[in-house]
Amino acid sequence: VQLQASGGGLVQAGGSLRLSCTAHGDDYNINDMGWYRQAPGKQREFLATISSGGGVNYADSVKGRFTITRDNARNTAYLQMNSLQSEDTAVYYCHVYVWSSRWSPKNPYFGQGTQVTVSS
Repeated sequence: VQLQASGGGLVQAGGSLRLSCTAHGDDYNINDMGWYRQAPGKQREFLATISSGGGVNYADSVKGRFTITRDNARNTAYLQMNSLQSEDTAVYYCHVYVWSSRWSPKNPYFGQGTQVTVSS
């Protein structure tokens, strides 16, 4: 399972960014897709997940500011991040849970991470 994340960058406080994460490959089906982040010196933090049916779950720290969506036809999840603050600076990782009738996945799978830096 290969995940390609993009959309990170440098933004001023109060600004917005949209992250994308695309899962490549066609020998599996995707259940949940989601995002974590890890700031320097801190543990990885759960942010949001979205199920194949569109059900969403958010961490309290981002609820109301971040919105997760997905395009099942493109195997892509998005994280719209608004009202960004300096404490949102971190490497953002997408993840997926997959299933397959032909092999046994080792869930979850993480992408390579994309850096988000918020300047104050």
